[in-house]
Amino acid sequence: MKAIELRSKNNQSILELTKEARRPKRNADQLLIKVEAAAINRTDLMAIETGKLPRGNTILGVEVSGIVIESESNLFPCGSRVMGLVNGGGYAEYTVMNVGNAMLLSDQLTFEEGAAIPEVFLTAYQTLFWLGELRSHQSVLIHAGASGVGTAAIQLAKHLTSAKIFVTAGSPEKLELCRSLGADVLINYHDEDFSEKIQQESNGQGVDVILDFIGASYWEKNIASIAYDGRLILIGILGGALIREVNLMDLLEKRITIKGTLLTPRSDAYKAKLTKEFSDKTKILFEKQELKPVVDRVFPLEEVAKAHQYMRSNQNKGKIILKINE
Repeated sequence: MKAIELRSKNNQSILELTKEARRPKRNADQLLIKVEAAAINRTDLMAIETGKLPRGNTILGVEVSGIVIESESNLFPCGSRVMGLVNGGGYAEYTVMNVGNAMLLSDQLTFEEGAAIPEVFLTAYQTLFWLGELRSHQSVLIHAGASGVGTAAIQLAKHLTSAKIFVTAGSPEKLELCRSLGADVLINYHDEDFSEKIQQESNGQGVDVILDFIGASYWEKNIASIAYDGRLILIGILGGALIREVNLMDLLEKRITIKGTLLTPRSDAYKAKLTKEFSDKTKILFEKQELKPVVDRVFPLEEVAKAHQYMRSNQNKGKIILKINE
């Protein structure tokens, strides 16, 4: 089968297109999927940089959409249109998916849109509600609001709560996208100090939950922005991993909870439980198109290197998709 494999050449990781990759074999608790589309994630970029592969799979890609061609599941019989997380193997014509990770793809959504849902919407749901414990009367700051997880988090906060939604982004176009999805307070981090804007807009109270992809460079402003008993959920470290000085008294005084998370390394059981709860709460919203994935660009599988570079450039508004079969 056709696939993109990660290989080492001269001590460097490279992506190679092969047409002779071995078709995966499923077990009784898995589906064999003919992949129509896969999504690009920063997890993939990290695998290239660090050599740490999802479950050791040399084929990257952790979320796909496609058609079930082998199954023992009554919920997902052969011919079903599905989307879901996979433990690597997404950048290929065929992949296996745990039944617990599968979600039916509604007829209202394309395969490209389906591939844009699992990782970012599940991450957003997990960070907002399982880790952030966001409630309707509270407020949330979503950094990188126009990213895949950001656009998902805005929509979930808007449709599942009445929380006040603050976002940061780096251009008027990205902020307009955030506004259209339901954000209440828009902050261009190039032009404004987000901590000052949040203090103004919250009457000095701060926000209850922060979803942070940036890390070290936002540390002080995040602490200044968060409310008493606030929850800071760290999802990424685009702005660095090391903080020179931390005043622990700030955490004690505000009673701040800090949690870090990556979804990909979680156990299959955890992902299955998260997938079920998310699907139960959002299936109808997707069918009514009240929730909708944001797809920025679609690349053919052969242009995966261009797709990765596009993500590295931070130009995208929403998800970057690979079309597996034309």
